[in-house]
Amino acid sequence: MPVDNKKSANKQDNWWQKGLMMFAQSTGWIAVPVIGALFLGNWLDQKYQTKPLYFLSLTILAFIISCIGIGMTGIKYIKEIDLEDKNKNLDKNKEEDKITNGNKK
Repeated sequence: MPVDNKKSANKQDNWWQKGLMMFAQSTGWIAVPVIGALFLGNWLDQKYQTKPLYFLSLTILAFIISCIGIGMTGIKYIKEIDLEDKNKNLDKNKEEDKITNGNKK
């Protein structure tokens, strides 16, 4: 029994970590591609004298990459949350069955 209480207490204490990780990953999917595209596009435009061409092209590509990455991150966390909910419901149903079976005896 002490192990179960420790696990549930640990989950209650760290409820905010999943949200923080999702926020950090989503922010990373925005910041890294866009900032990289801005610097690389600006450098390529200066090198090849094509003022807005590479800058705009790479920025648009970075936006598309960011959207796909954020979508994948969201889907991953939705699946994790659904799995946790299913496990909680299974555990809850098992406990209810034990209680009802214990009352029948």
